[in-house]
Amino acid sequence: MKITAAVVNEVGSEFVLDECELEPPRAGEVLVKIEACGVCHTDIAARDQHVPVPLPAVLGHEGVGRIEALGEGVSEFAVGDRVLVSFGSCGKCSNCENRAPGYCDHGGAFIMNGSRIDGSSPMTRAGRAITGHFFAQSSMATHAIAATQNMVKIPDNLPAELAAPLACGVQTGVGAVMLSMEAKANKAIVVLGCGTVGLSAVMAAKIVGCSPIIAVDLVPSRLALARELGASHALTGDTATLAEELVKLGGVDYALDTTGVPAVATAAFNAMKAQGTLACVGVAKPDTELQLDFNMLMATGRRVRGVIEGDAVPREFIPRLIGYYEQGLLPLEKLVVTYPLAAVNEAVSDSLSGKVVKPVLLLNDSAAP
Repeated sequence: MKITAAVVNEVGSEFVLDECELEPPRAGEVLVKIEACGVCHTDIAARDQHVPVPLPAVLGHEGVGRIEALGEGVSEFAVGDRVLVSFGSCGKCSNCENRAPGYCDHGGAFIMNGSRIDGSSPMTRAGRAITGHFFAQSSMATHAIAATQNMVKIPDNLPAELAAPLACGVQTGVGAVMLSMEAKANKAIVVLGCGTVGLSAVMAAKIVGCSPIIAVDLVPSRLALARELGASHALTGDTATLAEELVKLGGVDYALDTTGVPAVATAAFNAMKAQGTLACVGVAKPDTELQLDFNMLMATGRRVRGVIEGDAVPREFIPRLIGYYEQGLLPLEKLVVTYPLAAVNEAVSDSLSGKVVKPVLLLNDSAAP
């Protein structure tokens, strides 16, 4: 079938709306008519080749829509189901079987290659295959062939633009606090970077009962929003003084870095209490290195770890996130600004400038069955 998609043709170039073709879904896949797709910094990193996805490519990995066709063997979903498409994983490797799908042995195929495990793509343009299975979906398009492994049914009354960020950005921020670091009440946390992931982490820290909750960013409006969402302190991200300021506040038990900037993460590490945890979720430029004082790491029992998708199992964690939203504990509407697909480059620009926290592209009107 013919679709319209936002295509990146060359490194760093703007997205271009173009006609592409989708093949029918294969085993374990479905055809989804996309309602909305969040714009994530990982999409931008792929465009700029910090994540070296083969170009030309259709990106997008926070898709919401309705199923229009089923591939062979799909029994847990039906045509007409409204779904949120989260990240790709095989479901069969040791990590997937050990409830760690974010660390799937085949994650590189879905993310780095933007392909199926066998290297194929369900998408062509003018008869030539292009990257069209990014995170097992490529949902910056009117339709997507999506894998069902981490797909989640969602209620009809959940606005598409608020559901979309749950697939990655919100799941990552909340999961990093609740699952990866297992943050506890009355423990100090610093969140480095107040984009979607960071502000979701702030909201999660408030739900958990962390205190103090310290937000760090360079954009005053984002720091103000962090305070509104639960941060007790807001600091400008001056790496020269950040560690000192955090120490003055008593140090921190948990630090979440969403920036991918080594100097920022190091400053937080240097202000951590004994047995504190630094979790890194930000995408850095290739070959970026994080340098830490080895003896300080050893002598204090501090932990440093990477986190993918908040260590979440989407089919379990996303319904939990929806519950927090319905209880008013996760006010997603404070993060989101919507754009038509044709304004995808404006959405990216507004995200990079800090003008908008979470841009979400609206595509088809398929909210009603």
